[in-house]
Amino acid sequence: MPVLRTLAAAFALLAIGAAPAAAADDAPWQVKTAATSYGSNRANYSYTTAGGGEVQDAFVVVNRGKTPLQLAVYAADAFTTTSGQLDLLGADAKSEDLGSWVHAGSNQVKVQPGQSIQVPFKIAVPADARPGDHLGGVITSLTQNDVERRLAIRIRLRVSGVLKPSLAVENLKVQYSGKAFGNGDAIVAYEIHNTGNTIAAARQEASVSAPFGKLRTQAGAIDDSPQLLPGEMWKVSVPIHGVTPAGRLTAAVDLLPLVTDAAGSTAILPVTQTSTHTWTIPWTLLVLLVLVSATVVLVIRRFRPRRVPA
Repeated sequence: MPVLRTLAAAFALLAIGAAPAAAADDAPWQVKTAATSYGSNRANYSYTTAGGGEVQDAFVVVNRGKTPLQLAVYAADAFTTTSGQLDLLGADAKSEDLGSWVHAGSNQVKVQPGQSIQVPFKIAVPADARPGDHLGGVITSLTQNDVERRLAIRIRLRVSGVLKPSLAVENLKVQYSGKAFGNGDAIVAYEIHNTGNTIAAARQEASVSAPFGKLRTQAGAIDDSPQLLPGEMWKVSVPIHGVTPAGRLTAAVDLLPLVTDAAGSTAILPVTQTSTHTWTIPWTLLVLLVLVSATVVLVIRRFRPRRVPA
């Protein structure tokens, strides 16, 4: 039978900003950062080191229950789910980034009721590690009745080097649908790709317009994308109403990258714009042209001089 997983209170804990130590109300244990040379009462872990560097720290597991606890300990890479939440890979998935650099002092801990234990861990950064942001977490896990419950603390590591925040719009498409007469609706769909080496979100704007930028119709407010890890992609679909069909329709998407550092400060970068095109049939204009043409023909025929027979 497959093992079901829950991350308990770790969803909030794994957010990019600060969060409390992981302790689900109904979980019999708690996990929190240890007081070390890096500080005390930390919400999570944040480090900056060069490639080839090493970090040594620890976390604390507290048994809040009335029976002994045997917990598994492992680390994993973070990723953004389709709902925009941060999660960690399961124990049966292979981590290829930060999760593979973290090594706990033990892969199993036993904690007596009402007691706590401090678990050391080490982060060994490869010499050829990519500069920029890396995100993962250290996890404590309890499996009962084929259900794995996990409590985790986020680890954010920035490898020294040139930071290159960058977001790109890819696979941009626009579809138009409307009635025979009057305005219609457009759907602008695209993917946001974090092509840089820092964690970043995107503030977005989308619009459609007729040739030469005329009859521009702006989409309503679009929610910012979630924080995307380097290399991740996020699908977006934006409806735009009241679009005037005027032949060649141009869809444009503006991205404003938002980069948040470990201290919570947000840097705003230059806007990038991407566009694509489709064709719409301006039935109202075509019918008007047909009517005008027919009227002109009738007038010409009406007032054209008649040839008199010899």
